[in-house]
Amino acid sequence: MSLDPALRSRIESILGANRVVLFMKGQPTMPQCGFSAKAVGALQDLGVEFAHVNVLADQEIREGIKAYGDWPTIPQLYVGGELVGGSDIILQMANSGELSSLLGVAAPDRTPPTITVTPAAVEMLKGALADAPGSALQLSIDARFQPNFQLAPFDANAIAAESNGLRVQFDVSSARRANGITIDWVDDIRGQGLAINNPNAPRPVQELDVRSADDQLRAGAITLVDVRPADERAIAAINAPFETFDGDNRARLEALPKDTPLAFLCHRGGRSAQAADHFHGLGFSNVFNVTGGIDAWSENVDNSVPKY
Repeated sequence: MSLDPALRSRIESILGANRVVLFMKGQPTMPQCGFSAKAVGALQDLGVEFAHVNVLADQEIREGIKAYGDWPTIPQLYVGGELVGGSDIILQMANSGELSSLLGVAAPDRTPPTITVTPAAVEMLKGALADAPGSALQLSIDARFQPNFQLAPFDANAIAAESNGLRVQFDVSSARRANGITIDWVDDIRGQGLAINNPNAPRPVQELDVRSADDQLRAGAITLVDVRPADERAIAAINAPFETFDGDNRARLEALPKDTPLAFLCHRGGRSAQAADHFHGLGFSNVFNVTGGIDAWSENVDNSVPKY
């Protein structure tokens, strides 16, 4: 694909204005593909400031950047105007320390985590290893603290921890998130499989009934966020202070301290649950979904609030 001179100029202008640029799918706060999420996570774990371009919002850039760097996939990381690579290369460089050196930041902490693997889990996992000679157990824990076990090539230089004679490899980010975990094998009402207890994981989204939400709101114990658009709020809204996602408010809320108690409200509880889950994924530890939404508020807290 030949690159239109005007499009080349646009790309060079972006690269010239920013030392570190990630061409990705979605936004850093809400990546639209797993590879983009991994690239964002690697940069954020290093504390690096970077510009981003959402290729899903610009079809010209989406195709043009592939031709510009002769690289067929997204995401793509550029530093100083030079292509570094895609998601796999970004993660490899982050784990080896090459990326921090390139970006001029402190090398990541490679201290192995402290882990506990129960005898029952060791037995099952060693059985999996026996079927794959030369492999190692790799545990990845993403930014939402979702674990993923897989067999990977044995890497003598990887960050690794051992418990009850079982060795587990980690990437840099996962090693930090894994410190203190317990890995068990369960066979009970929950089903059969590995169970990981991670003390570092934020508490999951909690349901909050409207009466309790009203009490906590008036006591100043929570910040209520009405995620509905302005036209719906014009029909029905609570008679108390609340935040919205209007304008730049969403970004401002996402920048709040991660222990800020946030309760999300919508029409009946569906959209607010999605918003609460998103903020939980960002690391917020006190996140609530107001059960039943504004309809339940009208029925159980304030009958003057219209139902629609």
